[in-house]
Amino acid sequence: MQRRTFIYQSALAGAGALYLAGAACQSGEQAGRLTGRKVLFVYGGWELHQPEACRDLYVPWMQAEGAEVVVADQLDVYADQQLMEGIDLIVQTWTMGTIGDQAVRGLIDAVARGAGIAGWHGGLADAFRDRPGYQFMIGGQWVAHPGGYVPYTVQIIDPEDPVTAGINDFSLNTEQYYMHVDPNNKVLATTRFNGDHASWIDGCTMPVVWKRMHGAGRVFFSAIGHKMEDHTVAEAMTIMQRGIIWASQSKDAGPDRWKQPVYPAS
Repeated sequence: MQRRTFIYQSALAGAGALYLAGAACQSGEQAGRLTGRKVLFVYGGWELHQPEACRDLYVPWMQAEGAEVVVADQLDVYADQQLMEGIDLIVQTWTMGTIGDQAVRGLIDAVARGAGIAGWHGGLADAFRDRPGYQFMIGGQWVAHPGGYVPYTVQIIDPEDPVTAGINDFSLNTEQYYMHVDPNNKVLATTRFNGDHASWIDGCTMPVVWKRMHGAGRVFFSAIGHKMEDHTVAEAMTIMQRGIIWASQSKDAGPDRWKQPVYPAS
């Protein structure tokens, strides 16, 4: 098996670290929240989702939070059992693409054993369309974004969860993801579609942010992040940061349990 895996180091990435860390400080959160965690950041796939720019934004922030980060630009890293057994968290941004049998099994097994996984938009929920086992783990699959870039509101429906605590509803102008979603997710934020671009979904409520368990592993997803500007929206960025930190705690904190995981229909 051949792969390219490396510890990512870049002077350019410092700006991303400072930007994201600064946002955390403004919200009263302290750095060092990933201290002692070993993170695997996997990027690639469809270039229009800017996987390299996402790498340069999030990897230095995770390093600034104390994580040891391994960065890979090939999917066969997931088939490296020795590496995967030592990983606390996988952060993936890989839209579409195909993944081999050994790699997808290595990924799913690692999460089931207790590694967390976190990601956003198509980099997590539109990867490997022919792999239903992967979709079962993530808890949803993108199917449409009617109208392309559209203005919409994200409603926080669980203000008590640590990921969304203190965050108010906020607005975006970007892709509004319509998804097929597992009802066993704990949904933290939703959006409501109008009928401007698909009349039959007028009034439909759709999850935007969720957490779930897959085996012993924590799974976190946010549908926000089609373009880099989406990551600079303060509320979206704080949610993603907190979700990454929550997912990284699988092996220490164990399952995060909730009474009613089913998201509301209206």
